[in-house]
Amino acid sequence: MLLRRRTTSKIALVIAAVLAPTLLGTTAMAAPTAGPGSPVDLPTTAAPSLTWQGCGGDIPPTVECATLKVPLDHRRPDGKKINVSLSRIKAADPGKRRGALLFNPGGPSGSGLFYPLALSGLLPQSVKDRYDLIGFDPRGVGASSPLACGTTTADERLTYRPYKRATFAKDVAWARDIADRCRNHNRETLRHVTTRNTARDMDIMRAALGEQRISYFGLSYGTYLGSVYTQLFPQRVDRFVLDSAVDPERVWRSMGRSWAEQAEIAFDRWTDWTARHAAQYGLGDTPAEVEKLFWDVVARADREPLDLGGTRFDGAEVREYVRWEITHPSVAARTLGLLRDAAAGKPFPTFVPTDNELASYLAIVCGDARWPTDPAVYRADSRRDSVRYPLYGDSVSNIFPCAYWDRPIEAATKVDNKVPALIVQNEWDSQTPLATALGLRRALRGSRLVTVDEGQGHGVYSLGISACADGVTTTYLTTGRLPARDVTCAADPLSTTESRSISPNPNPNPVPAPAHLPFPGR
Repeated sequence: MLLRRRTTSKIALVIAAVLAPTLLGTTAMAAPTAGPGSPVDLPTTAAPSLTWQGCGGDIPPTVECATLKVPLDHRRPDGKKINVSLSRIKAADPGKRRGALLFNPGGPSGSGLFYPLALSGLLPQSVKDRYDLIGFDPRGVGASSPLACGTTTADERLTYRPYKRATFAKDVAWARDIADRCRNHNRETLRHVTTRNTARDMDIMRAALGEQRISYFGLSYGTYLGSVYTQLFPQRVDRFVLDSAVDPERVWRSMGRSWAEQAEIAFDRWTDWTARHAAQYGLGDTPAEVEKLFWDVVARADREPLDLGGTRFDGAEVREYVRWEITHPSVAARTLGLLRDAAAGKPFPTFVPTDNELASYLAIVCGDARWPTDPAVYRADSRRDSVRYPLYGDSVSNIFPCAYWDRPIEAATKVDNKVPALIVQNEWDSQTPLATALGLRRALRGSRLVTVDEGQGHGVYSLGISACADGVTTTYLTTGRLPARDVTCAADPLSTTESRSISPNPNPNPVPAPAHLPFPGR
């Protein structure tokens, strides 16, 4: 689906979307386990068990699947249960096995069920020798008692809507309607799909796997999930790698609004890069020419939406699409060329998220923390940010369904501990900026931060970004040794082709497909 797009979660989402319906698993009853820092007393009972079997479909036999039952409401462990689906690739060398390494690909709403399979061709053999690789769909996602809000393709295509005075009242009505639909479709479950509860589910997984402690690799939103686990269950943490980090102090509206500021910086860097590769892409000989072409395409789409594979894209959707792409220079350059061609009537493929993606995303970002409830706040912020950050400021600050969400069932987690962890971060990641990684570093006082100097893209480990950063991370996973202090690593030279993919069967020349939901993990 993608070029060597320096992220991991979208490939995993595609794999999971295709393969998750084939999941075959047996159900094992689970009981919650308590941990220091948990906001409620959770009774401790016998550890649950898992029955592993083949996943079915085209999944290789080296991947096993199982289903675990967890409490919908962890305060009521004997009440209603929901399913959490897991996968496992056993440690390659049983003699070196250390334990279980859980994965989360981001989102929130990212399916992680077959994430270990997607990564298996990239992870070092020394890591695969030592760990059972454990994938799972978080509660509400994919094969784990999935949420649905009854949304339409139009709702799912553009979640962050550009502010326009003439359409603001319609945007307010849309946000209220989405919140109402989500509430009505998921009356029992919606408020319990939160990061805190997913972290509690992870601890039940730990017990079911027979582990005293777990190791973990989380990308983007997965860094927040991992940090919440360290806060709730510090004594259960083994080796945690947090790649492309969310600042726990900024969940979630502030985190989203950081995209607008960072997009302007990334856009300037991208136009410069694209102009320097004018011979290959033909989009302009100077940054100003590349920028003009982009805004000409946006204006053209605003006058008459572009037909992209049967889906009509207006200028706001073009801006949202390219905002994500610009952190990956060659991908964005190819994309602008395709958009230019689409404006001339040539075909262009599209990718539209599912109802479940939108529903589970909203459940987390609206249910983890409170949002402003006055539409005037969103109107004022969008008007101001549209001037400060013309690429994306008006969209990301506009009214959102969270304004009409039910009050969160519990407060957002205050992450403040000395649990050891390794944070890895690209300097020029515009999706989870360096500033937010520094915020997570402050919250996890026992952690170390590896910054890739001049590193671009979203995601670092095993993606060919920096051999230095990969080496530090692999050393930590295999030996447990954290660097004595924070580390700065050099980025590897950036190819103009960026052809590597993390798909198990990568296509070296795919056409990039647009992503319409700018979630942190995408």
